[in-house]
Amino acid sequence: MIHTLSNIHPEAKIGSNVIIEPFVTIEKDVEIGDGTWIGPYASILNGAKIGKNCKIYHGAVISAVPQDLKFRNEETTTIIGDNTTIREYVTISRGTAEKYTTIVGSRTLLCAYVHIGHDCIVGNNCVFSNSVQLAGHVEVDDYAVFGGASAVHQFVRIGAHVMIAGGSLVRKDVPPYTVAAREPLSYAGINSVGLRRRGFTNEKINEIQEVYRYIFQKGLNNSKALDIVQLECPPSKERDEIVNFIRKSDRGVMKGYKA
Repeated sequence: MIHTLSNIHPEAKIGSNVIIEPFVTIEKDVEIGDGTWIGPYASILNGAKIGKNCKIYHGAVISAVPQDLKFRNEETTTIIGDNTTIREYVTISRGTAEKYTTIVGSRTLLCAYVHIGHDCIVGNNCVFSNSVQLAGHVEVDDYAVFGGASAVHQFVRIGAHVMIAGGSLVRKDVPPYTVAAREPLSYAGINSVGLRRRGFTNEKINEIQEVYRYIFQKGLNNSKALDIVQLECPPSKERDEIVNFIRKSDRGVMKGYKA
């Protein structure tokens, strides 16, 4: 159902069973998947590719021109996965010539006033509480959760299953499975509550915790800590994911634990 008071370009590709409420704007180069609902005053702009069964609430702006002075009106996209919810007044910028796309994965929740900057890559099953702000080129892996009013510096990477405390200023990379809090941002333990909710066993959680004891709690530099982890901790998918994440970090990772 498309409300007669909406402004829909005739060449936009609208799937079946899509509901478009009054005063929505949808531009020409837009695709909207089956079963999606778009609330009043939302703007879906050129380059937007919206998945199936999404909910886009009042006043959201999807695929806006990047807030980047280097942008030269390249043809770029914003891709939203299936079953994702975008609440009131969320803004998502499309890509630039750096990556040519901004991506938000499936089954992700963006609460009110969230901003996703240009060329960000957000994984599946993530939660962004109200007013979280991502600068450009940020990468967020699956199942990351952000507390309200967190702000993330450009080019930062957030690992899988991370919990960022509300109000955090994230200037460094945050390795997977951790809780990040305090100012400056630092290790506050592993995300054991989130991991249990997702089916991680106590044994696996203890293994992850032991890896991070070497990295963040023994006063070692990262290079030395990672060498010891690979010698002392049994091989596992999680151990290797942590080691590879930190070794590949360009910005460096957050600080270790301090009492």
